Amino acid sequence: MAAAYKRILLKLSGEALMGDDAYGINQSVVSGIVADVAAVAALGVEVGIVIGGGNIFRGMAGAASGMDRATADYMGMLATIMNAMALADAFGHAGVVARVQSALRVDQVVEPYIRGKAIRYLEEGRIVIFAAGTGNPFFTTDTAAALRGSEIGAQIVLKATKVDGIYTADPKKDPTATRYTTLSFDEAIARNLQVMDATAFALCRDQKLPIKVFSLFKSGALQRVVAGEDEGTLVHV
Repeated sequence: MAAAYKRILLKLSGEALMGDDAYGINQSVVSGIVADVAAVAALGVEVGIVIGGGNIFRGMAGAASGMDRATADYMGMLATIMNAMALADAFGHAGVVARVQSALRVDQVVEPYIRGKAIRYLEEGRIVIFAAGTGNPFFTTDTAAALRGSEIGAQIVLKATKVDGIYTADPKKDPTATRYTTLSFDEAIARNLQVMDATAFALCRDQKLPIKVFSLFKSGALQRVVAGEDEGTLVHV
């Protein structure tokens, strides 16, 4: 299988790591993610990953319960560091070298985000996991994915979700809902399709950085996306 992309940015939600658990990190799910990413890396694709923290702590939920929003968001960033460490450890057990870079400085645990170093790691064939979002409150990890994707020169942002693309309606509620194969950014905005939050979406559009929305839990989906096959929904300029 030939890869259609040389460098990708994979966005994983924290919830993706839970599997069917109520919270936390499900090791069998993480092992599955690692196997999928390792298979893609074996094709010579350079992989950067941005991970969320919703399986441990969600900033928006904390803010909604009366906590200061900035405090809640920083707690969410710390949760993403824990996820990134768990993911890097799982890569190590699978014989794949992964490096964590954090937008918040916790130097005893993971190294700080340095763009040039991240690019060098990617060129050396290592997986780079970007933790702590953008390092700023009020910005989501979706925005971090758009930002890091732009910074490292990724050709596409792959947003892994529980649904295998963007549909005309919620496929769980509406059996007549159909999947979009491709969409322009303007169409997605006009139809108010919740691809990513508005800040992330605008950054990808401005940088002409396409987004592919696909299901992480569909067997072989990541490999098909990287091969350029009709999997998920492509959002482009």
